[in-house]
Amino acid sequence: MAAALCVGTVTVAQAQQDEKTNSTAQANTSDTAAMPIDQLVTKTVHEAWIASGRNEDKWFSMVQQLAALSAQNRGITLPDTQEAGSKFGEWIKKESRKDPDQLLYAVVDHAVQYVGKKQAAAAADATAAPKK
Repeated sequence: MAAALCVGTVTVAQAQQDEKTNSTAQANTSDTAAMPIDQLVTKTVHEAWIASGRNEDKWFSMVQQLAALSAQNRGITLPDTQEAGSKFGEWIKKESRKDPDQLLYAVVDHAVQYVGKKQAAAAADATAAPKK
């Protein structure tokens, strides 16, 4: 669900404006799944969109890479629910549109904090006895 909600961080007008350069960008863009994380963390929202070749699947792959890094660094577990995915995607979409020149990692990091749970708290929730 997050995949459907994370996309669209570039407005339709921007996409149409960049349509002419789209084929060139795709030809010059390597597979983003193989992009080293140290390069990915330095990309702005707009740069990441361009680097994805304006491809929603590649864009989401970038977001997933950054989310995994952020969650690991913060000791956070991301819930594997549709609700959490929707919340995460909406956060990414809203914050990315506010400022396309901000780092994508910063947006993803805030989204991870917004929907994630500290691992100690998540472990306690999983082992807690159900309340009657």
